[in-house]
Amino acid sequence: MMKKPEALGDGRLIGHLKGGDKGPTMVFFGGIHGNEPSGEKAIEEVFQKLKKEIMPLKGSIYGIRGNVMALKLGKRFIDHDLNRLWTEKRMEEIFNKSEDQLLREERELLAISHVLKTILDTEPGPFYFIDFHTTSSETPPFITINDALINRKFARLFPVPIVLGIEEYLEGPLLSYINQKGYLSVGFESGQHLAKEAVENSVAFMWLALVYGGALLKDSITDFEEYKTKLQESGGNDSNFYEIFYKHGLEKRDQFTMEPGFRSFDLVNKGSLLAQHNHESILAKKQARVFMPLYQKQGEDGFFLIRKIPSLALWLSAVLRKIKMSALLPLLPGLSWADKNKGILLVNKKAARFLAKPFFHLLGYRNRVLNKNEILMISRESTAKNKMYQATWWY
Repeated sequence: MMKKPEALGDGRLIGHLKGGDKGPTMVFFGGIHGNEPSGEKAIEEVFQKLKKEIMPLKGSIYGIRGNVMALKLGKRFIDHDLNRLWTEKRMEEIFNKSEDQLLREERELLAISHVLKTILDTEPGPFYFIDFHTTSSETPPFITINDALINRKFARLFPVPIVLGIEEYLEGPLLSYINQKGYLSVGFESGQHLAKEAVENSVAFMWLALVYGGALLKDSITDFEEYKTKLQESGGNDSNFYEIFYKHGLEKRDQFTMEPGFRSFDLVNKGSLLAQHNHESILAKKQARVFMPLYQKQGEDGFFLIRKIPSLALWLSAVLRKIKMSALLPLLPGLSWADKNKGILLVNKKAARFLAKPFFHLLGYRNRVLNKNEILMISRESTAKNKMYQATWWY
């Protein structure tokens, strides 16, 4: 038996249903970028079906709109990319602004952060945060996660590719902010912005997530296997893990044109022409897979390059994290704790030049460059609330 509680927020809430039994708290975001309406439509469709049909729901589920005004205008953003504002420094600046100083996306951030605080303060958890996105290019559906083991374990349940390491190249995504608080968070890219299949893939993903998270029983969803097959076929029967190793960044006034026809996960050979950037031809420096090529006017990232992660590396990294090998890192020359409680390392590049980036990746660390001599290494494992998820069937 389900009951609908009082609405939360004004135009922000797509839906909120609470079950009669104890269970997870699952939060789905749609439209963090206003030119990506598929997630919002998918969440609306699933909530409509949940309200219409009698399903034994456990816990609470929320559907939340992201950039409300930009969604209405069909624009990625109005003043600032909402999915690049969620850093401690930027949020502190926004919270200290007066009402008349706030820009549009800053108001959106304040509203979403208020909703998040309300959910975290009033719900028991375990918490699942899932953010729906789409891309400007054609793409098979895929998952992006910050590299914490709780994210890995949950993400691998879905029959689509999984991409690690995006937090090393993007500053201020909403899910990175949530992950820093220790909660499970997963991004799902369902297809091209306005494609019908992008909505269908998001709908399928949401039903699977509700079952895998424990909010619904598999048997209560008559089309469960069809949804799973849909994702598997759309994803090209690829459920491998990949990592980002290169980002082609853009400045505001840059002229950038991606060569036509690229899809995410397309294999390119060394020397392949990828794009034109400020009238310069950009060639692939090695064989790799193209990821999220930019085919829209707004955006700070021209494209990424990714590579498949060997199964042995995934296994080894899990073992090293479980035995807390990272605790020994400050014993190495050039490494010290910047914040031990948060698992943040300060690395002197000159002193630690013998340590390669893949070594830190094995232990769950991703870098933030401070200056030419120092790097901050941030670990998701140190803040992950693993105990919250230990009783789940998938952990």
